[in-house]
Amino acid sequence: MRTFVHLLLFAAAIAVAVGVFGPLVGSVDARNVQFDDLRNGFASGRTLDQIGSHSGSFTSSLAIGLLGVAAVILLAALFGSRIVGWIGVIVGLAGLGVLTWRLDDRFDHELRTDWRHLLSGAWGLYLVGGGLVLSLLLLLIPRERRLPPPPRLGS
Repeated sequence: MRTFVHLLLFAAAIAVAVGVFGPLVGSVDARNVQFDDLRNGFASGRTLDQIGSHSGSFTSSLAIGLLGVAAVILLAALFGSRIVGWIGVIVGLAGLGVLTWRLDDRFDHELRTDWRHLLSGAWGLYLVGGGLVLSLLLLLIPRERRLPPPPRLGS
């Protein structure tokens, strides 16, 4: 990979890691969303504020998954592995996609009517999503070409 790709992937990984601790939608953090909620959907009768105040286990929350994604992107930046970078980006985008699907499935009307208010302070979503999109774009940059060695004089 090119040098600026390494540096920007490093910055994108840090942005994803910092964004995990910020609000994703309204008052809902990645720490409040459990893997069970992503797999089975959010329970009916709960509001976004109730989900945002729910504190579950950190090890079974979306936050640990997104921190793992940030670590994988960081490893890709450090070692220059495009395959590792692609794995991290695809898993991160899939995690955000499932979260979006489950939120839309349960809170469709609330998200459609009050989206400006819910996304106004969602800096965590902007950092995580922006870091993943930036990583995706950086991984699309072609590799450096290797030039043949210069001819030897006198041979």
